[in-house]
Amino acid sequence: MSKLYTAKVTTTAGREGTSKSDDGALDLKQGKPGAKDGSTNPEQLFAAGYSACFGSALMAVAKRDSVAVSDVSVTAEVSLNQEEGKGYFISAVLNTSIGGVDDATAKKLTEEAHKMCPYSKATSGNIDVQFNAKGTGAKAAA
Repeated sequence: MSKLYTAKVTTTAGREGTSKSDDGALDLKQGKPGAKDGSTNPEQLFAAGYSACFGSALMAVAKRDSVAVSDVSVTAEVSLNQEEGKGYFISAVLNTSIGGVDDATAKKLTEEAHKMCPYSKATSGNIDVQFNAKGTGAKAAA
């Protein structure tokens, strides 16, 4: 194993505190979900990380498979849930939009990206993740 990068972030006071990275690039106020005070929350941060990582995996899969794509976009919807007997847990929906391909190709690329993405690997079997894939430009018929 070769460790490529380690992020180091310290959060004080949990959901109503602050989070700061050791390099100073991240310095933000945490708040409860839905807070209107300009703060963020763990669900938003997870959604940002997952969507960024998944988008990179999509582009890597397209390149690996020699599929020309444009305007790759991933919207992650991360939900905080509560269920009696289960407590609190999160679930996610990833909506991918891939330019230059049809819906079937977008779905295939999304499925392959799910196998490659480190966030998908980390969440596999741990949280419910659903996918919606859309191509925004059909390939020409042969």
